[in-house]
Amino acid sequence: MAKPQGRLGSLLNNRWLVFVAGMWVQAVAGIGYLFGSLSPVIKSSLGYNQRQIASLGVAKDLGDSIGFLAGTLCEILPLWAALFIGVLQNFFGYGWVWLIVTGRAPRLPLWAMCILIFVGTNGETYFNTAALVSCVQNFPRSRGPIVGILKGFAGLSGAILTQIFAMMHTPDHAALIFMVAVGPSMVVISLAFIVRPVGGHRQVRPSDQSSFMFIYIVCLILAAYLMGVMLLEDLLDLNHIVIVLFTVVLMLLLLVPIAIPLLLAFRVDAAASPVQELLLPEPSKEETSKSGQQNEVVFSELEDEKPKDVDLLPALERQKRIARLQAKLFQAAADGAVRVKKRRGPHRGEDFTLMQALIKADFWLMFFSLLLGSGSGLTVIDNLGQMSESLGYDETHIFVSMISIWNFLGRVGGGYVSEIIVRDYAYPRPVAMAFSQVAMAIGHLFFAMAWPGTMYIGTLLIGLGYGAHWAIVPAAASELFGLKNFGALYNFLTVANPAGSLIFSGLVASGIYDYEAEKQAHQHQSSEGLQLGKLLQLTALNAEEPLKCKGAICFFFSSLIMSGLCVIAVILSMIIVYRTRIVYLNLYGRNRT
Repeated sequence: MAKPQGRLGSLLNNRWLVFVAGMWVQAVAGIGYLFGSLSPVIKSSLGYNQRQIASLGVAKDLGDSIGFLAGTLCEILPLWAALFIGVLQNFFGYGWVWLIVTGRAPRLPLWAMCILIFVGTNGETYFNTAALVSCVQNFPRSRGPIVGILKGFAGLSGAILTQIFAMMHTPDHAALIFMVAVGPSMVVISLAFIVRPVGGHRQVRPSDQSSFMFIYIVCLILAAYLMGVMLLEDLLDLNHIVIVLFTVVLMLLLLVPIAIPLLLAFRVDAAASPVQELLLPEPSKEETSKSGQQNEVVFSELEDEKPKDVDLLPALERQKRIARLQAKLFQAAADGAVRVKKRRGPHRGEDFTLMQALIKADFWLMFFSLLLGSGSGLTVIDNLGQMSESLGYDETHIFVSMISIWNFLGRVGGGYVSEIIVRDYAYPRPVAMAFSQVAMAIGHLFFAMAWPGTMYIGTLLIGLGYGAHWAIVPAAASELFGLKNFGALYNFLTVANPAGSLIFSGLVASGIYDYEAEKQAHQHQSSEGLQLGKLLQLTALNAEEPLKCKGAICFFFSSLIMSGLCVIAVILSMIIVYRTRIVYLNLYGRNRT
């Protein structure tokens, strides 16, 4: 048996420990999801109106999505250093907001408050990027499950942090801001030196599949448990001891996955030789040294001379065929028979820089497909309270809680299903995104029809479809554009989320809602036969209080528009599938029997 020091070293360098630590980081990284609970405290303490709170919300969305700096620094600095920068931003931004709200620091103008909210929320982009980059590099052939589970915990973090705050049972609501500033920072600091690449592609074991299934079971239990706890706390007046017990069970469920790296490190057969996991096919050093200048150039005639079926061959045979063809063309070039030109950049499946990816059609197809799909989903999430209220539902927060759980399950399930598609069938991962967008298109139609019970079905379909995007897109981007600059690529793609929300929610849905609300107000005034004085009085009241729209018409047209946008997103996703099918055959085709 190995010495205890050897077992401990095996544990600290185990890729499953890094993955579990990444899950815990993500479980506190969804700071932006708590803004709905923070904004009432800020509003009442500082005397803000709804427009000013909306400005803070925009700053929060921008901070949550603009991660260019985080992606760049994660490529330059050690991941622990990037995590500490995120901790400083989170603590500085929300810590200062807490001091202002509690009167311990002088009040700042609105634009300065927006900067603080932006800086504080932007800290989570470092947490997200570091967790994803390290775990995707450690599990290069299991990107779907890895991204799905990590992004799922990020989506669930709002519910987790809310439950922890409920256990604190403090009458000081501003304490939630303090917890957001301190709690995630403490968790990330404690895990900063664990979350890192550890050469995980050399640690593949036969038990990995069962380990993933164990994690999936824990995720399902966690989602069901949180759903039950939220419903009980909403519907019943629970004793504080019961709430503490619920929170303790939640903490235990979050700790359960640590059993996997512990078993791998300390069981008797832990020293068994692991199997190295294959990465993208690369030429050997010997081949590189022999080819010399040939690797630096490509021939204009290569595509013409290459047999039609060469791309369908296994990776090694395909490389040999192309190498022989290049050798012939190189000899011909030496004789002056063909032209030689410099290689213009990497091909799909190789490592791209962000600038190289930005000139590729596949990257922009993925970006706009994500913009249409996730943007329409975020529109529903942002307006779900008003949608349920317009249809006469009193307990609107139930739908908000439900879509949070469906979002989590969509992220976990999207990673799982897309992995089956690529591993078992060697089919492009974006086909899973197309299926999720079909589900979202149907969900928007249910919202438009507004039949009895369709709110529940629409919430289910939109939550699952929206969540699936955030498991599928990062994994697909890493497969098509490489792992080396994954942080920068991922953070650029996330800009599609607030861009879609700004257009579809800020302009389309809100504009149609306000139009229908004003129309209903004028119709109500006309039907009552009000006198001119009373009309002027109502107009003055309406200027102070926002109009409310009632009935299915409020979101009928906007839901139809969102459904149409999802159909366009499906088309874009299928174009990506058509263009990248050879890449996925080369990546995963050799795993098929």
